[in-house]
Amino acid sequence: MFNSIRGVVSAKGVEAVFILSGDIEWEIAMPANDIQALFLNRECRVLTWLYHREDQMKLFGFIDERRRSAFLELLKVEGIGPKGALKILGGISQDDLENALEAGDLARLEAVPGLGKKTAQKMLLSLKGKLVQHGEVPTVSTPYNDLVEALAAMGYDRRAAADAVVRAQASVGDSGANLADAEKEKLLFKEAIVFLSGA
Repeated sequence: MFNSIRGVVSAKGVEAVFILSGDIEWEIAMPANDIQALFLNRECRVLTWLYHREDQMKLFGFIDERRRSAFLELLKVEGIGPKGALKILGGISQDDLENALEAGDLARLEAVPGLGKKTAQKMLLSLKGKLVQHGEVPTVSTPYNDLVEALAAMGYDRRAAADAVVRAQASVGDSGANLADAEKEKLLFKEAIVFLSGA
């Protein structure tokens, strides 16, 4: 019904973000780490999923398709509902979740707040090989992962954003060597947006 909502982040809570789109302010439940990737008073695009029951309707949101896909796969695991899936995603990064499932790392999953051993075992049985299916996200060296997340929060596809940052690094090259970290990051951010816009 709703694929995504684009608007300005008007407020952030522990478990939800508020997005003003036109004359409507949406309350969207999100994983804690997705909320942290959004910036107050900045425009963003949030992918959504609508939970609808006779007595309740709730909108869930995610910063990119990988996060939403992981959420939907978690719902297929016995004993995990929308609230539990959101808490799991909020307690582990996407890459760590995928790596733990692929490696069969039960201990890493059990370390996620609120995730017990039995549920972690069910996740391993149900989800191994199912989250890593859209190709690898290009690797960007620290501290430029923050740029990728900022671009993704603005509505750009995360893989495209990562690729644009890699291209920006190559474009800036030695010319950015003498810049302070903050200045170099701003320059890379601008260059990445140029690549993403196709200019």
